[in-house]
Amino acid sequence: MAVPRQNLAQFRVIWLSALAMMLLLAQSIAAQARPESFADLAEKISPSVVNITTSTVVAGRTGPQGVVPEGSPFEDFFREFQDRDGDGDRPRRTSALGSGFVISEDGYVVTNNHVIEGADEILIEFYSGRELPAKVIGTDKNTDIALLKVESDEPLAFVNFGDSDTSRVGDWVIAMGNPLGQGFSVSAGIVSARNRALSGSYDDYIQTDAAINRGNSGGPLFNMNGEVVGVNTAILSPNGGSIGIGFSMASNVVKKVVTQLQEFGETRRGWLGVRIQNVSEDMIDAIDGLETASGAMITDVPEGPAMEAGMQSGDIIMSFDGKEVADVRGLVKQVGNTEVGKAVRVVVLRDGKTQTLKVTLGRREEAEAVPASQPVPQDEPQEKEILGLTVIPLTEELREELGVDSGTTGLVVTNVDEASKAFEKGLRAGDVLTEASQQKLLSVTDLEDRISEAVEAGRKSLLLLVRRAGEPRFVALSLED
Repeated sequence: MAVPRQNLAQFRVIWLSALAMMLLLAQSIAAQARPESFADLAEKISPSVVNITTSTVVAGRTGPQGVVPEGSPFEDFFREFQDRDGDGDRPRRTSALGSGFVISEDGYVVTNNHVIEGADEILIEFYSGRELPAKVIGTDKNTDIALLKVESDEPLAFVNFGDSDTSRVGDWVIAMGNPLGQGFSVSAGIVSARNRALSGSYDDYIQTDAAINRGNSGGPLFNMNGEVVGVNTAILSPNGGSIGIGFSMASNVVKKVVTQLQEFGETRRGWLGVRIQNVSEDMIDAIDGLETASGAMITDVPEGPAMEAGMQSGDIIMSFDGKEVADVRGLVKQVGNTEVGKAVRVVVLRDGKTQTLKVTLGRREEAEAVPASQPVPQDEPQEKEILGLTVIPLTEELREELGVDSGTTGLVVTNVDEASKAFEKGLRAGDVLTEASQQKLLSVTDLEDRISEAVEAGRKSLLLLVRRAGEPRFVALSLED
């Protein structure tokens, strides 16, 4: 049965009306996603952002050193020229600028450690133009965070920390501060990346394209709720100016540091007491029970909490305090964020099986690693080439020459065939092989036995513990031609 043309026309009208409504809704959603203005938010949070001026006394110049020879007729001229601005050898005062933000009505201020480090005087300027002197409550160089305090007769405007873990790539953020000493300034952008690491053990940076320049250091990075999700710390730039790659220390890291600085005036991070390295793909075949390249492999266990708990070199830490360990960086952050003195359960992979050990954490800041003593091997003068490595037992003379601890045992690599797999793996002359298949090496025969055992077991690689300049690392060396 045919549909009347009139009905078709009505259907088209309804369809076009629905399409128009959908387009209007989409535009409305887009408008909400991209605010027309940040003015209301900036006006609300600006009173909590501060400019920081520091001054430091530095030693003055001592005269025309290296400019003209002593006794030259031009000596007096150059001395007069240098003294014109610096008053000769008198101490001079220099100043620096930065940013910060107030986190409590009683005057606690957060900024970067590098903004106030070495300062003799710190002056806080508020958005209103009011100025107050500040004192340092505590600092943490590892995260480049400093906590200051000002005294005010009236409550101060402040902002709260947000949950940086909820920030997503693409979210809008705004940065506030004192760029290039030009005074209060606001810039907007998005979260460009998360979980960036620069150089520190506890790095967790939010990358943003919101303009950050010199002088913005220590200023806040806000989300659209007016919460601080980061502390502006560094930029990546070939010319010192913003090119859209800025880094803010994540607020969830900053909050823990600030809490400890408020309570103790210093940080108190957990300490496990092990040296560790990442697990690589080529170790999977060399280690029983290892299925994926995850976890953190222990390369050394000095005296400390881990040794007392029974941890051993070669153990792979699979989980810490109920959380899986992905890699070295993750474990360092987990341990550091755990309170000192807490007893935690650590699951390790050893000899193909998992074991749960209970460790009472020490304090990282007070940790002093003491190398464990080792039995001294018998001297074995002959060299031997094995798997592209020429090795000889470690003697007292070689220990002294290489700067190796007196208790260390193993084999010294005297030469590496450049065409070998060992050379590809980065082994070099001077390296000391202390373990093979997680068993100590006292002689060349020990190494040969470990190789034979691995071949008989059908393994494709041999796990070696290598020390270079005292630093240990595991290397999975291929046994195949």
